[in-house]
Amino acid sequence: MELNEQKHTWQSSVLGIQMEMLSFGTKGFPLIIFPTSMGMHNENRDFKLIDSIGWFIEQGIVKVYCPDSIDKHSWYNKEASAADRVKNHILYDRMIMEEIVPGILQDSGYERIGVAGCSFGGYHACNFALRHPSLVAVMISLHAKFDIRGQLDGYYDDNVYFNNPPDFLPDLSDEHLWKMQIFLGSAEFDMCLDANYQLAHQLGTKQVPHVLEVEAGDKHDWPCWRKQMPRFLSLINYDKINS
Repeated sequence: MELNEQKHTWQSSVLGIQMEMLSFGTKGFPLIIFPTSMGMHNENRDFKLIDSIGWFIEQGIVKVYCPDSIDKHSWYNKEASAADRVKNHILYDRMIMEEIVPGILQDSGYERIGVAGCSFGGYHACNFALRHPSLVAVMISLHAKFDIRGQLDGYYDDNVYFNNPPDFLPDLSDEHLWKMQIFLGSAEFDMCLDANYQLAHQLGTKQVPHVLEVEAGDKHDWPCWRKQMPRFLSLINYDKINS
């Protein structure tokens, strides 16, 4: 399988650290796939998630970008105050917006992007999409929890609110939210199943179109994600992305 893998390394001016990212493909709809908890740019490749969607990459339907996370500096950084954990994540969001998105839009010719992820990467995809609905045309979240408060030792402020989808989703009114193609995946024995039912309920209450698929007899792990990610890529209406 020829996926045209390329590695990108740069010194982030926003974060002040070196960042790395892998890209796969030569053309197509730009899709950022975030890694799982504290994962790095190579994780989705090494666990064969990229291979599972290789056909879409080879056919030029999507071009995939896998950046590092900085979870170890943000949500999982118990040495930092809870307030600083959130602020570090906000810097990560800004880095994606300023240092990755402009280049991939220019490269692709598309006006909007897709975001995806598994487990904690699914939280990143959902949070980024809901924070930037005018930019994100497609969101795919597999087996994620969306309530970030468990990482913050009871701390709460406006920054937490605006990075906690169950809190700020009910108040969202951006018209692009109703145009977004939203796919939620879970499994019968996924520890995050209830969280996905709850988010789907919130979306339904707002009459936001979405898909929730629960894999019978399966669990929270890579084999299920490798089944669901290509399934959802096949359901995207690519003709409506720039509309």
